[in-house]
Amino acid sequence: MRSFSGIAASPGIAMGRLHIVDRRRTVVSEYSITSETVCHETARLAQAIDDTRIELEILKTRLAETIGQDHLFFIETHLMILTDERLVNETSEIIRTVMINAEGALRRTLHRYRETFSRIDDPYLRERISDVETVIERVLRSMSGDAVEPFPEHEGQVILAAHDFSPADMLQINRTTVLAIITEIGGRTSHTAILARALDLPAVMGVEGITDLVLDGRAVVVDGLSGEVIVDPDSETFQSSLLRKQQYEYVEYELLKSAPLPAVTRDGHSIHLRGNVEIPEEGSAVLVHGGSGVGLYRTEMLFMNRTTMPDEAEQTHVYQTMQQAVTPHLLTIRTLDAGGDKLLEGMNQTAETNPALGVRAIRLSLSMPDEFKTQLRAILRVSANGPVRIMFPMISGMEEVRAAKALLEEAKLELAACGVPYDPAVQVGVMIEIPAAVTLADLLAREVDFFSVGTNDLIQYTLAIDRSNGQLSHLYQPLHPAVLRSLRRIVQAAHGAGIPACLCGEMAGDPLYLPVLLGLGFDELSMGAGSILRVKQTLRRCTLEHAAVLAEGCFAFSTAAEVETFLSSQFAGGCAESDD
Repeated sequence: MRSFSGIAASPGIAMGRLHIVDRRRTVVSEYSITSETVCHETARLAQAIDDTRIELEILKTRLAETIGQDHLFFIETHLMILTDERLVNETSEIIRTVMINAEGALRRTLHRYRETFSRIDDPYLRERISDVETVIERVLRSMSGDAVEPFPEHEGQVILAAHDFSPADMLQINRTTVLAIITEIGGRTSHTAILARALDLPAVMGVEGITDLVLDGRAVVVDGLSGEVIVDPDSETFQSSLLRKQQYEYVEYELLKSAPLPAVTRDGHSIHLRGNVEIPEEGSAVLVHGGSGVGLYRTEMLFMNRTTMPDEAEQTHVYQTMQQAVTPHLLTIRTLDAGGDKLLEGMNQTAETNPALGVRAIRLSLSMPDEFKTQLRAILRVSANGPVRIMFPMISGMEEVRAAKALLEEAKLELAACGVPYDPAVQVGVMIEIPAAVTLADLLAREVDFFSVGTNDLIQYTLAIDRSNGQLSHLYQPLHPAVLRSLRRIVQAAHGAGIPACLCGEMAGDPLYLPVLLGLGFDELSMGAGSILRVKQTLRRCTLEHAAVLAEGCFAFSTAAEVETFLSSQFAGGCAESDD
């Protein structure tokens, strides 16, 4: 028996025979070329990119015929990367200046991209390098003459392991024969992991070297809850894993029964439980898990790895696809929340020593009013087809809100002048995620239709904690008294102005925090799709009255540890009275 540790990327437990799939990186040789062959190498690069585009278009057509249009966003993303002129221009420049072959130059371009993405704090954005790697790998295979092998069919039920699976691979998986997947690279926020969760496919990622071992055909247990992979389990291990599998599946089965039930407490108080999403596949998963729409749609991926902003038509198409995935429920679209130094490299944004506190989010958007209005017009177009809210990120003062709303009004007038329909009453909200916004919450509440608290950044900025710094992780405390007082102030300001208080950070998806957030008076919680059912189950065991008592009790303590001890002792599986 051998045990390997990885990242629990998609929940579930599976047992079966291991099948290794060859998805290794193409071996690239770099060698010098002469000035006479530069044109030949740049032509080879252009041809390989064109061939890869045709290959993906054919795959897209085939998948559309077999699985429909709902899951093709990844293929469209990869086609978009292929059309990015920077990919060709940077690689061609390396060929000309360094005088090396096209394969070597393309690998160097990828290395530059990796360095850029590695400096991104947000894990969702950092993981987007996997899309670039997948596309470049296809181009390299085309240049080497090694076509990407079609995804194999399997007899019997198997567990697949590979260096990595592309989104296209995931879309071709036959769920009747494939029980789980294992990869050597990737993490929870990779698109492979996102798709695995959307497909309810257990997955463990980051299991280094597993495909290099002679394990094909061996019995294996994949634990997508703990991140453990066990090869050739002994009888005791197999039985304990089987018991865990049965317990998990029973709990999930019981939880899914509550998916259509309302998110309401025992004493009749209802709140909205919505999803945080990035791609349409997550939108459909939100509904399956009983969510009532989307409380946070991150639009950053659409702006990644390109020299210019996506145009209005492209953005409208993508937003419309997301809306169709969650119709008839509400879709809350957050405008671009990223720094120009990280995403829009071709726009010559000034390098910043501390981009987390620099020109990012609403500051970046307001510095590019034409591009900002392009995004706003695209969102407005989609609002004509169903309920949509617009949310501005990283607001620090009234001037930003008013400037953003003024540009929104300009966008409305421009659409109206062209006879383009939109919802003239589209709701506008702001994210409360920095201390300045908390302090001004009563004033901001008069300017907008809703608040949405981004607790990830609010905690980070309130406590001056870099949440990506492992040395400080123990200080990242959602129950810190300063954080709780900020949350209370935000809710009071929102309700004082008659607008809803929403929360879309990671706190929303943890059942332990549910009684505090409910007791503080939040009207909406938005989280990952996989958390909705457990939060709903906890909510339905609660009474608002008791949750308010628990929330108020938290303010009697002066440290996060004391608050957590109190909350855990009072919680005991729900926030209703102990006679439940």
